[in-house]
Amino acid sequence: MTRVAIIGCGDVATVHFDAIGAIEGAELVAVCDTDPGRLAAAVAARGVPGFDDHVAMLEQLRPDVVHVTTPHNQHVQPAVDALERGVNVIAEKPLANTLAEGQRLADAAAGSSARIGICFQNRYNATAQAMHKLLSTGELGRVLGASGTVMWQRSADYYLNRPWRGTWEGGGGGLLMNQAIHTLDLLQWLVGEVSGVRGHTATHALGDTIEVEDTAEMVLDHANGARSVFYATLANPVNAPVTVDVVTEKAVLSLRGDLTVTYDDGRVEVVPERRVESGGRDYWGVSHRLLIEDFYSQLGQDGPFWIDPAEAQKTLRIIKDVYAQSYSDAVAQIS
Repeated sequence: MTRVAIIGCGDVATVHFDAIGAIEGAELVAVCDTDPGRLAAAVAARGVPGFDDHVAMLEQLRPDVVHVTTPHNQHVQPAVDALERGVNVIAEKPLANTLAEGQRLADAAAGSSARIGICFQNRYNATAQAMHKLLSTGELGRVLGASGTVMWQRSADYYLNRPWRGTWEGGGGGLLMNQAIHTLDLLQWLVGEVSGVRGHTATHALGDTIEVEDTAEMVLDHANGARSVFYATLANPVNAPVTVDVVTEKAVLSLRGDLTVTYDDGRVEVVPERRVESGGRDYWGVSHRLLIEDFYSQLGQDGPFWIDPAEAQKTLRIIKDVYAQSYSDAVAQIS
């Protein structure tokens, strides 16, 4: 039996509870949250002990795995404390609020006998997996470049209901850290590691509610010579489908829900995406459970999980680079 605890019982914990319940041999043994209301609700719903101190929980119960689903600025310390005790960790994105904190977590992972995985679950989408496989084989020729968009909508209430989201201290940033990070991660994973970033962020629609950005644009230079462009905003009237287009010498791969591959010889292939299978929100993607199941299936194996802090730091570095170009030194240091 794999004994599991969740630290942080807010919105995204829903998909983690669902995933744990679906994994054979996984048993939820505790929940932890510093908010008394959320903690009481989780204890009542799950029928397990509740803690308001994650260190006390780790010391008393010694679970095999903890899921860290806290606000952004509370990701690192619980994960480090677990790793130092040999407890495996699944942590929500982003890796950390700052690059320095992200490196601290990466160092803790390198020095621990336990494993840690970061939830970039969209890499497990059927469409993303198909794109990566096609691009990795080399059969499409050289990758020339790519584009990505996230055209979503968020209201003032979204931030007022969870005030940490709209602040540098709580969220580490805005749109890029909370919504668009998954699409940025897909771009650098699919096209290749990013060697240069030029971009800008702004607050166009929610300036009277948040201190962070709601819009961003950037150009990414990849180490393999390809170039990507990216645009994201929370000022759109609706949550439009995320788009990712990758142009190669022999085909164009277009992701809009499903994946369409148009070859230069006229052939067209379509890869359908899975549909949401949990109580989570559809814009979180469909593959949290697959990532979590994969992580559990590898417990006890040697080597790091493939989406570990060192891997997740790549996308965080892109975001922080854009922030440094967009804000004063003081804000850049906070971010």
